[in-house]
Amino acid sequence: MGGGFAVLEGREGQVSEAGEGPSELVCGKPSLAGSVSQRACVFCGSRVVLYPVADAVHLVHGPVGCAAYTWDIRGAVSTGPQLHRLSFSTDLRETDVVFGGEKRLYASLSALILEHAPRAAFVYSTCIVGLIGDDVAAVCRQVSRERGIPVLPVHSEGFKGTKKDGYRAACDALSALIGTAESDPASYRGESGVAGSPYSINILGEFNLAGEAWIIRRYYERMGIRVQSVMTGDGRVDEIRGAHRARLNVVQCSGSMTYLAKDMKERYGIPFIQVSYFGIDDMAEALYAVATAFPEEPALAERAAVIVAEELAQALPALKAFRKDLEGMRAAIYVGGAFKARSLVKALRLIGVETVLVGSQTGNADDYRNLSALCDPGTIIVDDSNPAELSRFLQLKGANVFIGGVKERPIAYKLGIGFCDHNHERKIPLAGFEGMVNFAREVHASATSPVWKLLAGHGRSGEAVS
Repeated sequence: MGGGFAVLEGREGQVSEAGEGPSELVCGKPSLAGSVSQRACVFCGSRVVLYPVADAVHLVHGPVGCAAYTWDIRGAVSTGPQLHRLSFSTDLRETDVVFGGEKRLYASLSALILEHAPRAAFVYSTCIVGLIGDDVAAVCRQVSRERGIPVLPVHSEGFKGTKKDGYRAACDALSALIGTAESDPASYRGESGVAGSPYSINILGEFNLAGEAWIIRRYYERMGIRVQSVMTGDGRVDEIRGAHRARLNVVQCSGSMTYLAKDMKERYGIPFIQVSYFGIDDMAEALYAVATAFPEEPALAERAAVIVAEELAQALPALKAFRKDLEGMRAAIYVGGAFKARSLVKALRLIGVETVLVGSQTGNADDYRNLSALCDPGTIIVDDSNPAELSRFLQLKGANVFIGGVKERPIAYKLGIGFCDHNHERKIPLAGFEGMVNFAREVHASATSPVWKLLAGHGRSGEAVS
């Protein structure tokens, strides 16, 4: 690639610059040994998808350390049940490794269901379970028969692949749940007048990290769209069981939920579209795309246009004020999914910020082609990066703010660069029109903080930190 950027041997094809030509970025391969990849394991990916189901028990079958990935790390919030906030583990010990952990799993499941009366239970297999060969599915079937609720194995042994493989394991568990409702769930939470609407959707890949599923649901309901289920933000088991009755699947996180959308299209004939709820342009397009999917009702598009106009009237003046200070600054993006990264590039451009580095953990070839076409020439495009690479790229490009997740935060602060959390730990909604204003406010507060004046070499126009 251009610029003379040094990368680890074996990763040369996974880094490029926008504008270099039609060469394909290498992606979808296992992380290079020793590279200290920012990716998470299979188990982590499965928990990302399933954990926000609020009225189910989530039992980690393995050592207690794996159960540290709890609600306090993922900010999934609920309007009702809080069962997902509790982290349960079978806490396998040395004797279980030798003699097997199936008895412990059976006892743990039975006790948890008796005590908490969940609508379903998910059992996550971890690395050690894959090694000792426990028949988790058989135990789940037995407990399901005895207790009368769905008990679903999640085959998420961490060593089987990457976080993306965990998404698929979670989708398999959801697929086993979908279609099992005998009638429409009585727990539908729609607004008055919308519950009976024939224009119904499932929202896939929205995890309600800071109440964002509520924002998105309100937009659609204002249009006259009935939200059958959200998978899985503020999720309910009964609504997911009846998800096969929806007329359209709307996929927000393409990396995690496209597999399930394709499965539902094959099994139930439900079409799907891919959208993003981040940024003004993509949020508006997400509303129009759903309206277009129901051409027999032109009023849906008319209502969508009214919503967009009303929301823009409130958002644009605030964004204009932030742009005044941010114009000419430089940002770096490294997030889990490349589809979201594209939205962030456009959102930053709206507030006058140039993207000089963008990458993801799980992007595919189409994602990176689209990113390269979207970004300005010279922008670094990277797949499955690591702290050493990211630190070097940030310095070379003179970024003022780094947008990422919990693992990227220390990199930014060690280099004296502002940081914006756009991952699972945040407490402020960044989706929707109001979320775009929150995002601009957070970028502004971080990039323009007076603390950077104390660091020699950090300039407003993007000079590298000394």
